[in-house]
Amino acid sequence: MNMIRTAFLLAFMTALFMGVGTLLGGKTGMLIAMVIAIATNFYSYWKSDQMVLRMHRGVEVGPDTAPEYYEIVARLAEEAQLPMPRVYVIDTPQPNAFATGRDPEHAAVAASKGLLERLSPEEIAGVMAHELAHIAHRDTLTMTITASIAGAISMLGNFAMFFRGGRDNKAGLLGTLAAMFIAPFAAMLVQMAISRTREYAADKRGAEICGNPDWLADALQQIANIAPKIPNQLAEQSPGTAHMFIFNPLGHRTGDGLFSTHPNVENRIALLRQMADEWAIEDDNYQPDYETEEQLEPEPEPEQEAPRHKKQPTKTSSAKPKWGRQEKSTKNNPWN
Repeated sequence: MNMIRTAFLLAFMTALFMGVGTLLGGKTGMLIAMVIAIATNFYSYWKSDQMVLRMHRGVEVGPDTAPEYYEIVARLAEEAQLPMPRVYVIDTPQPNAFATGRDPEHAAVAASKGLLERLSPEEIAGVMAHELAHIAHRDTLTMTITASIAGAISMLGNFAMFFRGGRDNKAGLLGTLAAMFIAPFAAMLVQMAISRTREYAADKRGAEICGNPDWLADALQQIANIAPKIPNQLAEQSPGTAHMFIFNPLGHRTGDGLFSTHPNVENRIALLRQMADEWAIEDDNYQPDYETEEQLEPEPEPEQEAPRHKKQPTKTSSAKPKWGRQEKSTKNNPWN
C-alpha cells in the first residue's frame, strides 16, 4: 500500500509539472526546467552521503571504537541481507538517527551520541533497523526524484515571470499566477506526503529486520519524549536535511498534517504495537521446524510462555534463536 501511494503521488507531481509546463512555455520551457532540476538534484543524490555527513559532522566508527553499536548494525545488515554500511556517530545530545547513500553499496547510517547514551540496546537495534529499511527501499533515490520534480515545478513558477507575455503562454494572467504560487506550493505538499509515506514503510520493514516491533515502538516513544527538549544546532543550520532523520530534529511537533515531513509519532507507535500483537497471536500457534538442545531435553513445564517474536532460524541448529527478545538483555549482548 505504501508503494502504491508513493507511486500515485509521484505520478500526480509529474502530471502537475507537465500541466504547468504546457500552460506556460510549451515543451521548451518544460524541458529546460526538468533538465536543470534533474542535474541539480542528482548531483546531490550522487554526493548525498558525503554532504549530509559533513553537515552533521559525522565521525566514522568501527568495531574497535564503538564495538556494541557497530555489532548491532552488522547483525541487522546481515539479517536484512544488505551490504555492511559505513557507521557514523554525530555529535549531538539529541537522540536521533538517519541513513544516507545513493544505494545499498554506498550507504551509511548515523546515530547521535544522545541516542546511543539514552536508549537501550534493543531500542538502538529498532532505530538502526528502521534506517536500514530506508536503505533497502532506496528511499534516497525516491526522495531525489521527488525533489527533482518539485524543483522543476518551482523553476517553472519562476519562469512564469518571464514567459507571462510570451506567445507560447496559454495560461493567461490567472494561469500564470497559479503557476507562480499554487503549483510550487502543491508540489511541496506532495513532497512532504511522500516523505511521511516512506517513514511508515521503513517502520514496518525495520520491525521485520530486527524481529520485534516493540523495540522500535519503545525507541520512538523515548525519542519523542526527549528530542523536542534538546535543540539540534547542526540540524537548525541545515533544515533541508530534517526529513532524513527518524524524528524531526527541528523540535517541531510531528503530525500527519499537510506541512509535516514526519508522521505523527503516536500513530507510528500504535501501528507497531498492533504489529507486535499480531505477531504474538501467530507465535501462539508456531511450531519450529528445527531441533535445538532444549528440545532434546525433557519438555518444559506447561506454564512456560512462548517467546514473543516472529523470526526463527530455518535450519537445524543447537544455538538459541538469533532474533527476538525473550528477556531484558544485557548491554554487552542485546540478543541473549
